[in-house]
Amino acid sequence: MKVNKKEIQANNGVISYTHYEKGGNSICFMFRGGGYGYDRPLFYYSTRIMLRNNIDVVHIHYSYDQQTMRKSEITKIMMDDINPVIDDVLKNGQYNETMFLGKSNGTIPIANDLMKREEFLASKMILLTPLIKFDSVFNSILNSVHQGLLVIGDNDLHYNPSRIEQLSETNFIIDVVQNADHSLDIGEFEATESILALHRMMEKLQEAISSN
Repeated sequence: MKVNKKEIQANNGVISYTHYEKGGNSICFMFRGGGYGYDRPLFYYSTRIMLRNNIDVVHIHYSYDQQTMRKSEITKIMMDDINPVIDDVLKNGQYNETMFLGKSNGTIPIANDLMKREEFLASKMILLTPLIKFDSVFNSILNSVHQGLLVIGDNDLHYNPSRIEQLSETNFIIDVVQNADHSLDIGEFEATESILALHRMMEKLQEAISSN
């Protein structure tokens, strides 16, 4: 496996990304949450699952403060950093399948932009703790034709049982983790239960990326 770290020019300045290459023809772009980086369990093990399935992975290293995240144009701000990376990775034409995986704030560009683009209509979307209390995010997922996975805990501030029930009618695999918070951790110190929940989520991820 090759690990290529690269910096490119974006509208907001220089943006860096890490490209894990197994040599396959599928690629998964990953978008971190606000305080949840790529070294945290959900991303660490999701990356391993992808690579085990011969799916290359890109981690995009953006970072925004809380004031920026509250701006109405946050989707455009994020896409101004994300689009140059996607273009740079895909420019050689080596990939014929794309996937997108986002956690929390990282689901904003997926729902508000990438899911609406014709070139990614066949892409699988992995939404971990999506911000479904935001109408734009919820409505985009609800009206999409994409296959993928949506995972959220019922102790997550963005959990809404009525909205989850509506989203269950989509093509997404829906996994509600009982007693899990926004990090998909269970309880304050329940390590074993949290690890078991993570294990189940990785099984659901494997199911989602393996389905046709």
